[in-house]
Amino acid sequence: MANGRTGSRPQSGSGYVGLLLAVAILAGATAATVSSGADWSRRAAEIELLAIGEEFEAALRSYAGLPPGHGVPAAVTRRPRSLDDLLRDPGAPGIRRHLRQIYADPLTGKNEWGTLRDPQGGIVGIFSLAEGRPIRRTGFDQRWARFSDAGRYGDWVFGPAAGREIR
Repeated sequence: MANGRTGSRPQSGSGYVGLLLAVAILAGATAATVSSGADWSRRAAEIELLAIGEEFEAALRSYAGLPPGHGVPAAVTRRPRSLDDLLRDPGAPGIRRHLRQIYADPLTGKNEWGTLRDPQGGIVGIFSLAEGRPIRRTGFDQRWARFSDAGRYGDWVFGPAAGREIR
């Protein structure tokens, strides 16, 4: 018993190094999984944003009295002053709803939206207030082709005149 221990072998630390290596590999795999999950979640939020944006666009078109799928004539003067006007149209007799609810922005989780307005203050488009650059930058169908290569979520403007000159 030269080393003063009974029944033990000399320790080289290889078990400790192996354990540290296993922890490092596990941490790397966990980080990759979390990052992948965050990307998946953001992609799902972008898909939901497109669906909600379509609802807002239809509501703005309805409020203006425009038929679906047609261009925006220069003479459109009927535009909401607030998003709440889409819930209960103040200019319509009785109760007229163009939208059932103000949806939460799937990227921020808040019911707050940016608005694009005409010179008279009417809302012509809405957009997300989320920070960051969209993951999806190509492969949009025709109605959302204007979103290709958008540098930020605020460039995804939904409205009957979005992406065109506002009169």
